[in-house]
Amino acid sequence: MNKQIFLICCCLFIKTIATVAQESPIPFEVLPLQNLSEFQPTSGNWTIVKDVFYDLNGGASKITNGAGILLNTLDKGENQPIKSSFEHGDIELELDFMMPKGSNSGIYLQGRYEVQLFDSWAVKNPKYSDAGAIYQRWDESRGVAREGYEGHPPLVNVSRAPGLWQSLRIVFRAPRFDSQGKKVSNAKFISVHQNGVLVQKNIDVTGPTQASFFEDEQAMGPLVIQGDHGGVAIRNIKYKTYGAETVTLSDMKLTYYDSIKTINDFAKANPKGKMDIDVLAHLAPATRNEFSGTILGTLTVPSDGEYFFNLNLAWVPDDTPPGVINGAGKFFIDDKEVVYVDGVTGKANGSTQLTAGVHKIKLNYFKTFGHWYAPSNDITLVVEGNGVARTALNVPMRGSNQAGQIAVKVADKAVMQRGFIMHHGEKRTHTIAVGEPGGANYAIDLSRGVLLNVWRGDFVETTPMWYGRGETQLMLPLGNVIEFGGKPTLAILPNKDSAWPDEIAGFEYTEYEVLKNGDPVILYKMPGVTIRETFETSDLGKKLVHSLSVTAEDESKQLYCLVAQASKIEKLLNGLYAIDDKSYYIEFGKRTSPIVRTTSDGSQELILPVKLNDNMGKVTYSIVW
Repeated sequence: MNKQIFLICCCLFIKTIATVAQESPIPFEVLPLQNLSEFQPTSGNWTIVKDVFYDLNGGASKITNGAGILLNTLDKGENQPIKSSFEHGDIELELDFMMPKGSNSGIYLQGRYEVQLFDSWAVKNPKYSDAGAIYQRWDESRGVAREGYEGHPPLVNVSRAPGLWQSLRIVFRAPRFDSQGKKVSNAKFISVHQNGVLVQKNIDVTGPTQASFFEDEQAMGPLVIQGDHGGVAIRNIKYKTYGAETVTLSDMKLTYYDSIKTINDFAKANPKGKMDIDVLAHLAPATRNEFSGTILGTLTVPSDGEYFFNLNLAWVPDDTPPGVINGAGKFFIDDKEVVYVDGVTGKANGSTQLTAGVHKIKLNYFKTFGHWYAPSNDITLVVEGNGVARTALNVPMRGSNQAGQIAVKVADKAVMQRGFIMHHGEKRTHTIAVGEPGGANYAIDLSRGVLLNVWRGDFVETTPMWYGRGETQLMLPLGNVIEFGGKPTLAILPNKDSAWPDEIAGFEYTEYEVLKNGDPVILYKMPGVTIRETFETSDLGKKLVHSLSVTAEDESKQLYCLVAQASKIEKLLNGLYAIDDKSYYIEFGKRTSPIVRTTSDGSQELILPVKLNDNMGKVTYSIVW
């Protein structure tokens, strides 16, 4: 039995400072989905609705009339695809999708290159036919059993359960053709993110994938959604289209110094030397722990308009203690300040109006001392404009990191990892993460008795804990993380309408046991109450069962369990509770009577009274995602 073992670290703080990085101001085009006018004529299997319910176990679905969701329901008659009225070449596409149990669909870029949509919930070894995959190509001339080729499974399966909303983000580059119409480069999926997790990266597609809607390849084509294989609901469709022209940075010269300590020192500093450079990095022959420089160069933009820039100084960590900054930088275009990295974080954004043609840039930067976990001298400058794809300019070519990724793997029993974890922007320092063989992972704050998050996919990366001196002590979940509210799980309330406390006075973690299968049994105490907390997976890892057994000294004081906090909590037809706009489910036993209540800030809480018998009680529920 492990006694209380809290990590004692030399960190000076536990909260990270929020970065000043913001979303790009370059707007997305949005399909309003008020009707089907944004699409070419199609068959009756496609409709616009307000809401849809898909049963987790494949039971009857339910539709709410209205607008906002594009719905495909297989019809007894003809089931056609739906094609957008607009055509695209290079595109950045975002949407949400929902799958009924066992369903199959797909998103075809230019009507030719498919990103697969499938009910792949908890599939352990995903294939090219699973959600997030680039579907295979097909050529019968290759011979029997060799017709299919070039399929790309997702890097990791992060699919959610049927009836839950999932996100998809695709960055696609169209094939290129010369003046005679000959293809000179293949179509390419720069990236595909499913539920915020990278599942495809830099995938060349040599031609249309199997069952594409066009046999040839062109510079432009419509967005097409498959309609004859299975039902699917889609919402929040938005996109940015780009031309082939790019922003370039050239003629760069570096002036370097050895006496810069603040961003205001450049005007009076004496240069130590000058050199030509062709990549954005401090390449001067000096120490990597203290350096400074000014980079001058020529920026060429293809068209008039607003351009958005993001500057990242790699040596400035995101968790710098206030007053101990490790550097800063300012980026100018035609002598106008566009971006200022203040050193509290290493990232900042800015935008400016530019005319087509050549502009002069200047970048001042400095590094004051060495962080052993942030030794880089790289500078990342990303630009985006209307019709100009987001591009990182003049990136240095680096060999692979010798440390690689230090990841904790899960085999045939649960694995625990102690470390720090980020939760809603706060560094939680007394945490334990648990990876289950079925792929259901979770993290707990032991000091507060709070289930912080769950995720499906791989377990955790611990590179920030072990590489160099492991200063940040962070462990990074490797999957689609669903973060919970962060308030205490159990509290004594005067009545069911009383506000839930942010913390419990006198709450204390005491110890945990480790069962033979690797699962922890965690013991806590609070004034008048002792608590035994357990987690286990069920249904082949599809559900995480959370149980709390309590012993109370005074049965007259009502104890409650806070099961969920969200902007929206909805009881579904099958008895499940959909949390946060159908992001995940909560499942209770048949005789359980939870309470959904609205808080003073307009959010909702799902609470459960703890029934005591001879001063003992137990609550159990399952998290399904």
